[in-house]
Amino acid sequence: MVATRFAVAVHILLLLAAEPGGQATSGRIAQSVGTNPVVIRRLAGQLARAGLLRIRRGPGGAVLARPPAEITLAEVWAAMRRPALPLLPTHRGAAADPLGRAVPPLLRATFDEAERALETSLGGVRLDALAGRLGAA
Repeated sequence: MVATRFAVAVHILLLLAAEPGGQATSGRIAQSVGTNPVVIRRLAGQLARAGLLRIRRGPGGAVLARPPAEITLAEVWAAMRRPALPLLPTHRGAAADPLGRAVPPLLRATFDEAERALETSLGGVRLDALAGRLGAA
């Protein structure tokens, strides 16, 4: 679920970067994403709380809070994550079985390392770089 929210959040920010001027209403963004405006408003609220966009009520729509060169995908990821929930959950394992008890913590450590690598990688990607590739497509 976090991956879907993240992808839609990046889509929202890319649209705002490509169409500056405050005309990006939730309806316009929803049309581009292919979803309901309510979904866009919910995600835009999360992005606003993270300081990535500003929302104006009424016809003004939303605008980026900072230039695209100052927004990394790691920030977007953090805005969409629920910190208490790991990206890759593990199972409990069988308490009576030694292997069953050992596998979940082993996986947790490996999964946490993979998530840190993902966050590091996303930290090296700025919104302006993605927007530039979008313009070339």
